[in-house]
Amino acid sequence: MSFDLNVLKINPEQELKKLSQFIVEQMRVILKRKGIVVGLSGGIDSACIAAIAVHAIGKDKVVGLVLPEKESNPVSKEFAVKHAETLGIEYRTIDITPTVESVSGYSQRDEYIQTLVPEYKEGCKYNISLPTDLLERDSFNFYNLQVQISNGEIRKKRLNLEEFRAITSFANIKIRSRMLHLYAESEKRSFLVAGTTNRTEFFLGDFCKYGDGGTDIEPLSYLYKNQIYQLSEYLKVIQEIIDRQPSPDTFSLPVSDQEFFFRIPFDKLDYLLYGWEHKVPEKEVASALNLPEDAVIRAYKDFASKHRATAHLREMPHTLE
Repeated sequence: MSFDLNVLKINPEQELKKLSQFIVEQMRVILKRKGIVVGLSGGIDSACIAAIAVHAIGKDKVVGLVLPEKESNPVSKEFAVKHAETLGIEYRTIDITPTVESVSGYSQRDEYIQTLVPEYKEGCKYNISLPTDLLERDSFNFYNLQVQISNGEIRKKRLNLEEFRAITSFANIKIRSRMLHLYAESEKRSFLVAGTTNRTEFFLGDFCKYGDGGTDIEPLSYLYKNQIYQLSEYLKVIQEIIDRQPSPDTFSLPVSDQEFFFRIPFDKLDYLLYGWEHKVPEKEVASALNLPEDAVIRAYKDFASKHRATAHLREMPHTLE
């Protein structure tokens, strides 16, 4: 197949019609619910699905929940509220800090991080990141814990798999806590919960099972992130959200999605992923993106590894037949 920079181009009007029909059918015919609940994160995907839902069923049948916790970036709440008010939908803000604490206290996580970085104290900030130069050189997927200590300096500690899982398990509690609140709201109203996972995240496994991956419908999972932006522009999502750098917003020290998971700039990521999915030769993709062929080879290998390692996230629980 031929490959160029138009392969991700969509007709937003047609996609909006298709998405609206899907939402109406799922809500009224399949699941027989009265409306839709969306968790508004202040990011592009949740903003897009909320705007699509309003177009599909009307603003009076869409409810947004803004679900910050004490370590969330304040702009997440600010942008989420502004978008909800722009759409004219009902929304509520719920601080989920007590929900998170009820499962595993922040102090327990802090104590664990202190065993890895002794300078870490309560009030310090942290995140987890990967090398972001996958297209420039060969490197392994080694996660680093980054801690900002009281004087502003950054301390780094390479994490082994056990350490990485211990820290991300706490971050996932935040994500799953949000889903508890979304389902409490949806069941009370006889609404359904709309997911926000796009194809880029779904295919590579950048979502939390029974967290943001535990929803009633996933309308956006066939659209690459690039296409979500195209649709969001058409739907007039507020510019602050369109301009915002994608981020998981689960750590106290900000980190982008590129730094935490993808390792590839977003202006290249979806084109490379499309090429890998559709088995486009590396040389052809490299030429279209003005990249060395070995950079595309590295990207393809990384996609294959991530897709394989996260296969269980895309499966239903295994059962005996």
